Amino acid sequence: MEGIEHRSVSVNGINMHVAEKGKGPVVLLLHGFPELWYTWRHQIIALAALGYRAVAPDLRGFGDSDAPPDASSYSCLHVAADIVALIESLAAGQPVFLVAHDWGAMVGWYLCLFRPDLIKAFVSLTVPFRPRHPTIKPIAGMRAFFGDEYYMCRLQEVGKIESEIAEYGAEAVIKKILTERRPGPPLLPKEKPFGADPKGIKLPHWFTEQDLKYYAHKYEQKGFTGGLNYYRALDLNWELTAAWTGAKVRVPVKYIVGDLDMVYTTPGVKEYVSEGGFKQDVPLLEECVVLEDTGHFINQERPHEVNAALHQFFTKFYY
Repeated sequence: MEGIEHRSVSVNGINMHVAEKGKGPVVLLLHGFPELWYTWRHQIIALAALGYRAVAPDLRGFGDSDAPPDASSYSCLHVAADIVALIESLAAGQPVFLVAHDWGAMVGWYLCLFRPDLIKAFVSLTVPFRPRHPTIKPIAGMRAFFGDEYYMCRLQEVGKIESEIAEYGAEAVIKKILTERRPGPPLLPKEKPFGADPKGIKLPHWFTEQDLKYYAHKYEQKGFTGGLNYYRALDLNWELTAAWTGAKVRVPVKYIVGDLDMVYTTPGVKEYVSEGGFKQDVPLLEECVVLEDTGHFINQERPHEVNAALHQFFTKFYY
């Protein structure tokens, strides 16, 4: 795809696939679920043309990277260590620009907490910082607030959601998730969790049949368990990060989200972003941008606006 190069890098005991293009300051792009490096196809090409070295890995468990079987291997410490090792291989330990979406953004926030020395500036797409609650584990809290059918709760039982996905097929499930624009906390009903007929969903203009085929092919090869294990490590992450309770993120940050995004429209999130809580936890937060009539997969749906915002923000930190 337009000169994008692919290779495998040995990091933190696994082999990680990376896609990259360009020369210049490194911009590291971290994807979410159910995505791959491919979610950044528009950003890689645009950033390379602007004089950056754009690098997008498949995170552990995804695509062509290794996928350890046990959920405990997907803790924030494991995944952050993967990226620290990748940064060392790319930039000899020098700080890089970081852009991340969905689960990748959660990894990005952990990186900013654990190794702020490695991040020049961070652009988080869709997911704001989530401070650790000192007494309530994540899954118990979400189950109490949103119910048993809240998607993160439904993803916990190993094998259960995988079997439900298999009934629909990878292509139908990915189509359903990537085209969903219903605001509010996502639910996966116990009956027909992905709807009656997701195969009949019409693709939006920003996501082609070719795009869908690429995702589906990789998930048919790899399966979904690696990506689902990130959710299954949420309570473990809570246990491992007790020492960071109350810690603030001290990295320059820009936040970009769509007004229809399922995270942004979950009760409490919009208020946290707009009423000062986010800024209190992230003192170097410079700007929150809300794009109108835009859903969760913002870097694919609105690539030109996102690319322009990245370049505008990063030019402040050239040295």
